[in-house]
Amino acid sequence: MTQPLMPMATAVWLVDNTALTFRQIAEFCGLHELEIQGIADGTVGTHIVGQDPTANGQLTQAEIDRCAADEGARLKLREDDVKALPRTKGPRYTPVSKRQDKPDAIAWLVRHHPELSDLAISRLVGTTKPTIQAIREKSHWNAQNIKPQDPVGLGLCKQSELDAAVRLAAERRKKTDVKPEAEAEAPAAEAPEGEGEA
Repeated sequence: MTQPLMPMATAVWLVDNTALTFRQIAEFCGLHELEIQGIADGTVGTHIVGQDPTANGQLTQAEIDRCAADEGARLKLREDDVKALPRTKGPRYTPVSKRQDKPDAIAWLVRHHPELSDLAISRLVGTTKPTIQAIREKSHWNAQNIKPQDPVGLGLCKQSELDAAVRLAAERRKKTDVKPEAEAEAPAAEAPEGEGEA
């Protein structure tokens, strides 16, 4: 179950302003029952200002009344009319201490997995296409100091991500290899017919 915003502040308000049981408040706020008892005793959350969950639309007064009347009932968080979109995976962040390892990882990928496209390498290591191209052409500004190293060992990507990228690149290569062979076989089959006419 999703928790309310500011669960401790919500719990403080619910303890002070409702007749809900400690268990109901604890389950709704994602806290332990003893924490709720501590709030009621004044030993926990003494400096926390309570937040009214009805004011910010997380609960309705009817829901609070329903649960106050039945100790076995659970509070249900109100659903928003507009659903929040899941966060999309943004650009990969590489710590400053590992950024100098990127050229080594790119060189390793280019050497050991030539089937990977620049885009796949860029996604794995978190670099740009011009950098990959410079390393492929050995025109990188630091080319003499680049020592190919496994990006998984360097901590720039996970083994599962590397395996998935290699598998995808291999599947693409198979598809592109099948098409030229099919095209090569078709003209060869037509050639003997042409010779028979002459």
